Amino acid sequence: MSFLRRRSASVPAGPDFDVLAMDPSDWPGNLGAGLLPAPDGTCQGVFLRYDLFGGRGPAMVIGNLPEGSPAREIDEGDVPFEVAQLLSALENDEHVEVIGSEDDPVMHEDNLLIVRRVKLSEDRISCVQFDRSDGVLVTIASWDRPITNDLYALLKPLPAEMFQQ
Repeated sequence: MSFLRRRSASVPAGPDFDVLAMDPSDWPGNLGAGLLPAPDGTCQGVFLRYDLFGGRGPAMVIGNLPEGSPAREIDEGDVPFEVAQLLSALENDEHVEVIGSEDDPVMHEDNLLIVRRVKLSEDRISCVQFDRSDGVLVTIASWDRPITNDLYALLKPLPAEMFQQ
């Protein structure tokens, strides 16, 4: 994945890595983006919330977490960061845990991704994860709609300007 590369340190704000997600102009509804800052000012991750339900709450969260991000460090059985963000945004305080996972090979452009389908105790949540060639972990969590292989064709690097202040 040659387009997934580290950006130069001269970027004044935002992540120093490319963010792979769906272009917000391709989707109806609202988009929210959040940066996870470290005490030293570096970006420890980016997550995007897609509200596709016409103002009734988010339908999907896509996270990009680089190596070393504390949000990647979860205990056995705990849900990924993006699932917790989705549940919080939906004001759903049910206890949800990971009950298993399975690997699924998927093509993204000319690249083969090994996608982990994370099985959760709440079956209204779909969750997949894959590692990019630059060490960034991409997690997609969806509420009440399955994540199909068609979704991967929509993923692309978003412009750095989107995340600058």
